[in-house]
Amino acid sequence: MRTRIKNAFLNQIKTIGLPILALCWVSFFWGTTWIASKEGVKHMPALQLAAIRQFIPGLLYIIFFTIRKAPWPKGKQWKTIFILAILNFVLSNGLSTWGVKYISSGLGAIIGACVPLWVAIISLIRGERLIRLTFIGLIVSFGGVCIVFYDHLNDFLSPDFRFGIIVSIISTVTWAFGTLYTKKKSASFNPYFSLGLQMFISSIIIFAFTGATGTAVPLNTIPAVSWWAIGYLVIVGSILTFTAFIYSLQHLPAHISTIYAYINPIVAVILGTFIFKESLSIAVIIGGSTTLIGLYMVNQSMRKSKR
Repeated sequence: MRTRIKNAFLNQIKTIGLPILALCWVSFFWGTTWIASKEGVKHMPALQLAAIRQFIPGLLYIIFFTIRKAPWPKGKQWKTIFILAILNFVLSNGLSTWGVKYISSGLGAIIGACVPLWVAIISLIRGERLIRLTFIGLIVSFGGVCIVFYDHLNDFLSPDFRFGIIVSIISTVTWAFGTLYTKKKSASFNPYFSLGLQMFISSIIIFAFTGATGTAVPLNTIPAVSWWAIGYLVIVGSILTFTAFIYSLQHLPAHISTIYAYINPIVAVILGTFIFKESLSIAVIIGGSTTLIGLYMVNQSMRKSKR
């Protein structure tokens, strides 16, 4: 009897607890990557940073699974991997990195929070039904994020920020499509090996683009601070967090697994307060509270949908 109870408890943790923990990891550490990206692109071309960031972990993934003699993708699996490489890395990650060069990391995080809304809109267009409370919760959460970064709204008036805003918005749309496509196709091949191949393929494409356009700089001219940023983005942002993201995406509904986009900006604010001594304004407190209320509504809707 005790063995059954223990096994049931462990299975419950594995079924519910681990995906939630993975989502919490993604929510926090992807919030820190906005700061790392902003610091890195101050001293080098943004797309080149994105390419290096994706090339290193992609190569490590490929080496790891090759040593373990994991089967390589076949036939249509290559098509899926290539499409995800374009959506998730060339367009989404590449454009968001490019965008944060021209806009604040906080504003970039706000735009990144739009991903769940795009997921909901795309799902509705496809004819899927969403619980009303889910949709309301998403709107409330996004409204809270906007309040948190109210002081950054003036950035829209600067011409230098407009390009960053446009490419950042495009990056959220492509990420939403990639999220839904991953949910649909991830079971067709080892998702972690697929992740490495996506990163590697996308890095080659971006390297080719920066080389053809002459926007890349020699590696020996990249300062140490950018290399430190790249190292953090590779280990924490790409290898660890993308792995956790895929795991949560496989075990949680699509509109739930994208909640991390709301928490990322709040993490950036808290880190800015403690590390960079930025002020904790009333807007941050009210916006954070509003975001948490929206997240609670989304969680409640998830429970209702299970029932």
